[in-house]
This record gives sequence, C-alpha cells and structure tokens, in this order.
Amino acid sequence: MRLLRRAKDAMDRDWADPRLDLDAVAAHAGYSRYHFIRAFKEVYGEPPGQYLSRRRIERAEDMLRAADLSVTEICVLVGFSSLGTFSSTFKRRTGLTPSEYRARHVGRGAALIPGCYAMLWAGGFPEPGRRQGSRNSEEAG
Repeated sequence: MRLLRRAKDAMDRDWADPRLDLDAVAAHAGYSRYHFIRAFKEVYGEPPGQYLSRRRIERAEDMLRAADLSVTEICVLVGFSSLGTFSSTFKRRTGLTPSEYRARHVGRGAALIPGCYAMLWAGGFPEPGRRQGSRNSEEAG
C-alpha cells in the first residue's frame, strides 16, 4: 500500500509533466506495469491512466475558467502532448469541448488571470529548443 501511495503522490505532484506515463509511475511504486495497473485499480477504484487523465482535466477546467490562455497553451501546461487527445479526453470527461466549457463558465467569478502570469505560475516559458518540464543543472541541484 505504501508503494502505491508513493506512485499516486507522484501523479498528484507531477501531473503536468508530459513524460509522466504509466511506466514512470509504475517505477515509482516498484511494480511491473501490469501488476501496477491491477493493484492501483483495486485500491483506488480506477486505473492509473484514468486517474492521471482526470487530474489533468480537472486542472484544465480550472485554467479554462481562470486564465487568459489559449486551449493549446492549456493543453501543454496540463501535460498533454496532443491537442486532439486533450480535446477528446476533455469532452469525454465533461461533455463539452474545451472552448464550449470556457464559454459556459467564464465570467462566473473573478476576472481571467493574464496568460503571462499563468505561464510563470506553471513554471515559466519554455526556452526555445528545450522540452517543457526539463531542468538545467542549476535548477536540478
């Protein structure tokens, strides 16, 4: 159970990292991929891939309501590498496309956060030629 909790914590902490996939999460728990899927579903009630996807979509919902960013920018910030996958997953989970969701929910609460602030909050702007989520040696130390 402790090892599964460690893997779930990794998903909760690193949900925006597009490199966080099933193999990486299973490695956090010290399980093989297939044993991890079975154990995680037994304990948490859903497969780890669905859990991570749900976490990412929840964050995207927050950003669509609160940040003045494009759907593509939000897609990347929440860890999806494909806009098509993001949009279809978002619609499957919420019943609305990201644009429809924003249109329905924007204006219900605080004003939108300017995109530049949201990008800085999410870790800054990626350097040209550098993959998002990678760190340089100064940041890693």
